[in-house]
Amino acid sequence: MKRREFLLTLGATSLTIVLPGSAFAAQTGDAAHGLSLKQIQNDWRSLLAKGAKVATSTAPIQKTEAEWKKILPPDRFGVLREEDTEKPDSSSLNHETSPGIYVCAGCELPLFSSQMKYDSGTGWPSFFTHIPGRVGTKRDWHLIIPRTEYHCIRCGGHHGHLFDDGPPPTRQRWCNNGVALKFIPKTGKS
Repeated sequence: MKRREFLLTLGATSLTIVLPGSAFAAQTGDAAHGLSLKQIQNDWRSLLAKGAKVATSTAPIQKTEAEWKKILPPDRFGVLREEDTEKPDSSSLNHETSPGIYVCAGCELPLFSSQMKYDSGTGWPSFFTHIPGRVGTKRDWHLIIPRTEYHCIRCGGHHGHLFDDGPPPTRQRWCNNGVALKFIPKTGKS
């Protein structure tokens, strides 16, 4: 029994080391320009395109499921409103490296900046932190394993899951469905 526990622990530790840590140094070392975590979280507006139309309030908005179905394409509706998960490697945002802001595809509330993004190697856009006060979390279960799910604080749209296998300084991986996000490049071109 102890051998089995040891092997399971060793396997889990190996995956944690292999996945995002080394990718972070290679992918975002220059992107953060030596800024502190607090600066990255608070200075996200410097990456917002001039004149970009984004939500400025975090006050909750309410819509019926019928209203959401009218304004969201089926793939976005499935993820944001029914907590589906898109297929890995299906989002063009996985390869997005331009400076800019990632907003909720349901209500356009800014959630992440390009300085927070890194290549986790998982097949979904991943971030090591988020813009404070923009996401809410809750516990859910995958088979018998508890997970932390996160949603947009404004529209309640499901975005993904939070894991503790990310890079320094937070060790967090905010694993996001690409279809739940819209990217606004700093240049203002969509």
